[in-house]
Amino acid sequence: MLNKKQIRVVLDTFEEMFPDAECELTHSNEFELLIAVVLSAQATDALINKVTPDLFKKYKSPEDYLNVPLEELENDIRRIGLFRSKAKNIRKLSEDLIANYNGQVPNNYDQLIGLAGVGRKTANVVMSVAFGKPAIAVDTHVERVSKRLGICRWKDSVLEVEKTLMRKIPEEEWSDTHHRMIFFGRYHCRAKSPNCPECPLLELCREGKKRMKKREVISKT
Repeated sequence: MLNKKQIRVVLDTFEEMFPDAECELTHSNEFELLIAVVLSAQATDALINKVTPDLFKKYKSPEDYLNVPLEELENDIRRIGLFRSKAKNIRKLSEDLIANYNGQVPNNYDQLIGLAGVGRKTANVVMSVAFGKPAIAVDTHVERVSKRLGICRWKDSVLEVEKTLMRKIPEEEWSDTHHRMIFFGRYHCRAKSPNCPECPLLELCREGKKRMKKREVISKT
């Protein structure tokens, strides 16, 4: 496991590599962001960004999602995985927003996770991106990178990863680190083909060292 000094090196390297990392989901307000993040579960941001331009032209408020049949909304997001359950969740969270929050997205974490289809990751993204509150949202990239580097343990659950990162990273750096870890995992330390040979963190990365040793063995056979 990385110590405090090593983690500092990691955070500084993330900043050097991706100083302008930010949420890549296209949105123009907190409601659009909420819908986009709900849709992004088990789907890529790139796919969501292909669907949401037309979606957000048609649906501008919670009321709009309730003014069409469920089947119509399903058809509008059919290209996205789990579209049936996501359509139901979007309608239910729209009902909740109208009934309990005047149609506005609440800027309270506990209220957010009470909405249909909104888990810890979605709530943290909304709190961080829409409302500027310090938060670390653990998606597949954040989980993979934190475990490969040895910031977290391989056996840690998503919740344990979140708590560990919050403990080991200064609170004022939570949101920036979250985005930088996503960029690092999405564009450099990819799931199937991480760029270990050119990685500035190779000397600190337990997974990277293992992969490089395997490459050496294979190249010698």
